[in-house]
Amino acid sequence: MSVTFQDIQNSVEIRTYITQADASLIALGFTEHSFAHVGRCADVAARILNELGYPAREVELARIAAFMHDIGNVVNRHDHAISGATMAFRILDKMGMEPAEVATVITAIGHHDDSTAFPVNAVAAALILADKTDVRRSRVRNNDVINFDIHDRVNYAVERSEVLLDTVSGTVTLSLTINTQVCAVMDYFEIFLQRMVLCRKAAEFFHLQFHLEINGQILL
Repeated sequence: MSVTFQDIQNSVEIRTYITQADASLIALGFTEHSFAHVGRCADVAARILNELGYPAREVELARIAAFMHDIGNVVNRHDHAISGATMAFRILDKMGMEPAEVATVITAIGHHDDSTAFPVNAVAAALILADKTDVRRSRVRNNDVINFDIHDRVNYAVERSEVLLDTVSGTVTLSLTINTQVCAVMDYFEIFLQRMVLCRKAAEFFHLQFHLEINGQILL
């Protein structure tokens, strides 16, 4: 049975887990991990594979993996990639997805967390690029600017965020406009350097170079 992205998007079960997972992260003080985040990740991951010429079904599996990648936070933030992959296996198997496709999705979910992430397949690589580049002002939920932590400051400082794929030059670039009166560029590197290294590894899976551009300057 072919389980579609629309099936996943419309699943009351999946939407409940995403909502409840984000509620826990709100309590823990994390930035937004709800439908805006997973929706953007789904769009970016699918666009990367589509522009690189991957088959339509693999593009759809990337959308599915990206939309579901953070459901494990409903269990606990710790090891959420593993719990999320386990939950996704049960959900997708119950929905009738083919085992090979289930394997692709849960592998990507299981390999997306910062400490253990690795681009083991195309869907995983696309998910890493989509997830680790989602930095934007609208992810900040703390309304008390004075008490911003470094994650709040960095995300709030971002006035524009784009992931640009250039197949001719063989590059994928995270292009940011940052208000340096809110956050110094060094603050960005302090919390995102590991994620940028993961993006470089994911880009290399596709034989691409990863670049970080901030305020018109290539920094990585």
